[in-house]
Amino acid sequence: MVNIVEKIRKELQQNIETEYQANYQQYFKEKLFYYGVRTPVVRRLAEQYFKKLQASASVDKKTIFTLSEELYRHQFHEEAIIATQWLAKLSGQFTKKDFKIFANWLNKYLDNWSKVDDFCLHLFQPLIRKYPELISPIKLWSFSKNRWVRRASAVSLISTQGSSYVSQHQLADIFTIVRILFNDPEDLVQKAAGWLLKASSIHHQQEIFKFVMKYRTQMSRTTLRYAIEKMPTDLRRQALDRR
Repeated sequence: MVNIVEKIRKELQQNIETEYQANYQQYFKEKLFYYGVRTPVVRRLAEQYFKKLQASASVDKKTIFTLSEELYRHQFHEEAIIATQWLAKLSGQFTKKDFKIFANWLNKYLDNWSKVDDFCLHLFQPLIRKYPELISPIKLWSFSKNRWVRRASAVSLISTQGSSYVSQHQLADIFTIVRILFNDPEDLVQKAAGWLLKASSIHHQQEIFKFVMKYRTQMSRTTLRYAIEKMPTDLRRQALDRR
């Protein structure tokens, strides 16, 4: 099965676009490892090879986890996209034990905002919906020395299915995380905190606005602007008026 990873890498190399490759790094502050293949092409390859894996009677969840870790370990951006897309297809088979595996991969292999966001939205989110108690260890990530783990503490609570699922108890967890990340030294973590508030405000505008007004002078301007982005103009004006 390792051979399939080698085939994927060969196809990625064959699909490099020189002009696209030259501009790829501009979206990231940190040093990036990448081929320079457009995301729709990468996702098409992921789908193509997943079907090949499904066709093999010897391939199970454990095998796909092993192959995915090999892709993450290589650090190349496009390979991480493929690994996350594969794993997301197994979300119905996720168990509570998988949380530790994913948390380990997050800490060891994910090294930019795009990898982290894709991973959190498609792997941790299904786990949280199935096992809400996992929010407790995720809250502790907001204290991590790893900036990507801190970003994950916020992004993991953003639902790809909308925010209507958020209960009052989960709002309390969200507020706890955001308060810790208010003035994080990394702007990408501040943005994640604001994004979490913004996503939650879609169905909980009153609660989020009340929270923002209470802490607007304590949170960074970056977090504040992200948090109120979806709110009506009059509420945004109130939030931005710090007098």
